[in-house]
Amino acid sequence: MTALSSTRAGVLISRAGGLAVVVAVIGLLPWLSGRDPALSVLRARSAEQEPTVEALDSVRRELGLDAGPMALFGDWLGGALRGDLGRSWVGGVEVLPSVLAGLRVSLTLMGAALAVALLLVGALCASTLVRGSRGTSRTRTGAAAAVLAALPEFLVATLLLVVLSVWLGWLPPYGWQGPQHLVLPALALGLPAGGILGRLVDDSLPAVFEERWVVLWRSWGCSPGAIGRAAVRRALPAVLPQFGLVAVGLTGGAVAVEVVFAVPGLGRTALGAAEAQDLPLLQGSVLALVLLGLVGGVLVAGVRRRMLGPALRDAALSAPPPVSVPVSRLHRAVVAVSAVVPAVVICWGLLGEPLRVNPIVRLASPSWAHPLGTDSLGRDVLARVGHGAAATLTVTLLVCLGSFLVAMVVGFLPGLAEGAAETANAVPPVIAGILVAAIVGPGSVGASIAVALVSWPPLAAHAAALVQEIRAATHIAALRALGAGPTWILTRHVLPAVAGPVARHAVLRLPGIALALASLGFLGLGAQPPAPEWGLMLAESLPYLERAPWAALAPTGMLLLLATLAVSLSTLPTPRTRELRPLTPSAPDVRRTRFSRRVGAGR
Repeated sequence: MTALSSTRAGVLISRAGGLAVVVAVIGLLPWLSGRDPALSVLRARSAEQEPTVEALDSVRRELGLDAGPMALFGDWLGGALRGDLGRSWVGGVEVLPSVLAGLRVSLTLMGAALAVALLLVGALCASTLVRGSRGTSRTRTGAAAAVLAALPEFLVATLLLVVLSVWLGWLPPYGWQGPQHLVLPALALGLPAGGILGRLVDDSLPAVFEERWVVLWRSWGCSPGAIGRAAVRRALPAVLPQFGLVAVGLTGGAVAVEVVFAVPGLGRTALGAAEAQDLPLLQGSVLALVLLGLVGGVLVAGVRRRMLGPALRDAALSAPPPVSVPVSRLHRAVVAVSAVVPAVVICWGLLGEPLRVNPIVRLASPSWAHPLGTDSLGRDVLARVGHGAAATLTVTLLVCLGSFLVAMVVGFLPGLAEGAAETANAVPPVIAGILVAAIVGPGSVGASIAVALVSWPPLAAHAAALVQEIRAATHIAALRALGAGPTWILTRHVLPAVAGPVARHAVLRLPGIALALASLGFLGLGAQPPAPEWGLMLAESLPYLERAPWAALAPTGMLLLLATLAVSLSTLPTPRTRELRPLTPSAPDVRRTRFSRRVGAGR
């Protein structure tokens, strides 16, 4: 078996193992939650009934809970394979019809969002495509598209709700009664997805237009339209995997969007089931969301294989190298502003009291005493923003550090790292947050665990790629030939070469981790009241948008600046790694090593 086939086998095994773990977690939710399933059923049916031993035993016998977790998990899995997801603990109705009803709504919403995303991709790439086909210089897509790509869906949904519904009154804010109710949710999901895909395609097209075949086609007199179509076909296969990730991200983003606009979709069903501890309905909803993401990824992979054709199906077709663009002064100014303004607001807010309640000034407009106004309980918004940032930053740093350490360990197992990354991409942070909240309960700890579970695999995949590249390098082979031991090579050469790039990658993910934590707080899966957390503050202010929009705009503005900072940092050029010197017996770093002294003594 070749090394390539061995790696592929490891990836397939890890994919199957990851899916099996997700299914097992879903199936064992009644026992992983740490609560007695019989007590949960009894509370769901009648909150006032006394949980006596006889009543609990009756529920266990009725549902077969006395058979134990593994036996009931086998029954649940067998029923799921037959299309039977059991009955709701709260309503007593069958779960499958409720899941299918929510799935139809979610598929309609995701289809409309995908149409919005594709239209935005066409708009962002039109200028580059036209200019490249004609052989003229390119233009950039702009900072607005970059910021849009970094925004979480719940934040875009809030902005659209405030501007287009509350302020302008153009569209209805809530409900699912007609096509007009589809516009805002589709925009909230489609705009970030289109920003991501548009930037990816737009960044890959200029390098395609610089390839030799384009010059040859122009010399033959091919029309710009034919060249443009061929360039798109050349650029798309390399970025199609990102289309799959965006399709998976729509399933997680739909949860928050459905909550904001009160859309009766599958994500809102899953979140409501988690809050009510209706575990059978939660199991069916989360299983459908995970399978929806996996099916989207498989479909995109199939389209990519068909576009590549039989000759390139098993080849690794990489994206053309992006054309380097110098960093402008405006770009550096954006980085400075998006970092300095939040720092000033946070430091100012830390001087106030975030938990002090004053009903006399509730929903007060901004003033000198309260620069950002007050919320529905009369608490100072500026103080809550400042203290919430300090808590969020601490948790974000801990999650990032833990993800980095795990990635450095798992990165030395390439097959496991790649498969784990793909499995984690099929489970968005919101879905992981729902599962973790069902097990350990909602809170900061559960949100941190959920975000960490989906944060380390991309770093591990990066580390695994670097480990494979460094182990195959010429200087490593020379070190082995000189008698260096595996431990010495690992600690002196491989680890230092891997740790630096992966650490920079982890730092670039800090704003994304903070936004993920904020999204879980917005959904009620993270920090609980009265904690001053940005996502929770935004959720608490939504019912008062018409009376006090500033209470929602303060955390929204901070999250916008955080997203801007994330995009600005990710597009800054990274410092080049120092090129390794040729390994010779006279090099100072070799003469100082123990094994080189032994080689010299042998001479």
